[in-house]
Amino acid sequence: MWCPALAEPCCAPRASAPRDVGRGRSRDVRRHARWRGQARIGRRAGTDIRIGTGTGRPTGACTRTVRRPRPRRYSGLPRWVVGIAAIGAAFVLLPLAAMVLRVDWAQFLPLITSESSIAALLLSLRTAVAATMICVVLGVPLALTLARTDFPGQRVLRSLVLLPLVLPPVVGGIALLYTFGRRGLLGGTFEVLGLEIAFSTTAVVIAQTFVALPFLVVSLEGALRTVGTRFEIVGATLGASPTTVLRRITLPLVVPAVVSGAVLSFARALGEFGATLTFAGSLQGTTRTLPLEIYLQRETDPDTAVALSLVLVVVAIVIVTLAHGSGGTRAFRTGISGTGRGTGTGTGRGESG
Repeated sequence: MWCPALAEPCCAPRASAPRDVGRGRSRDVRRHARWRGQARIGRRAGTDIRIGTGTGRPTGACTRTVRRPRPRRYSGLPRWVVGIAAIGAAFVLLPLAAMVLRVDWAQFLPLITSESSIAALLLSLRTAVAATMICVVLGVPLALTLARTDFPGQRVLRSLVLLPLVLPPVVGGIALLYTFGRRGLLGGTFEVLGLEIAFSTTAVVIAQTFVALPFLVVSLEGALRTVGTRFEIVGATLGASPTTVLRRITLPLVVPAVVSGAVLSFARALGEFGATLTFAGSLQGTTRTLPLEIYLQRETDPDTAVALSLVLVVVAIVIVTLAHGSGGTRAFRTGISGTGRGTGTGTGRGESG
């Protein structure tokens, strides 16, 4: 029996001769003809054609499935571009592989569970979490202000907020030292209040916040400019107050960007080295974070330094994966490209000030 859907002989046995009922062919034969026409249409449309028994299909028909092959995705890239990309990937992956090969796996657990290593790791986690919370508290209003308002000097303020992204961390540490140090701009005021910030755990948190805050601001501002103000305008038109619009409309729309920005800020705070060393020093249990511990162990115990470095690499991979899964990469890229220009959609604003 020839199957029109498969364009080849069908595996089903030949149907019996139709019965003469009433005006002509039997009901089964009429259904079979109708089904064969639908099979032809489905095959032309590129959909799956399943031939078998069922309602409206002849008994003993073919049960084979025809799936039209999907066209191959065209990348449009010449092979030499892919070759250069492979070299770039190797440039990043080879140092990591070399470090993994250098680890003393037999002594890995004792090396990362020593007293100094555990103290540095716990201090880094505590200060990074505290710095991330401060980044959220300060960064969300700052990003909202930059994305939703216009005022003189807005571009200058945005440039200054993003300055720690490109500023050498040591320079940032010196700036913080001359701001919160004993002889700094605000050091005398804090000394009168009985507070000493420099070379303390508080200084570690401040240094980490200083370098990590731009990551959350950039991610959130880019997301705000992408979603536009259409829904906010609708809410305000319906009589909602600005606080209600912020709480019920704006923030729920950008929750993924806030989460991804917070994850990126945590990663940056966890790996901070230069500003912490300059502003807070390296006191074990007080200001010696894990990057500082790795730097010091590099001179005395290279195996411990490599093992702790691998721990930071694993943490960084997990954080980047989480940020990528929550849209952090796209939000960060949108924020960088949208700096100084608007990307509002719908009826939203597209100005940047």
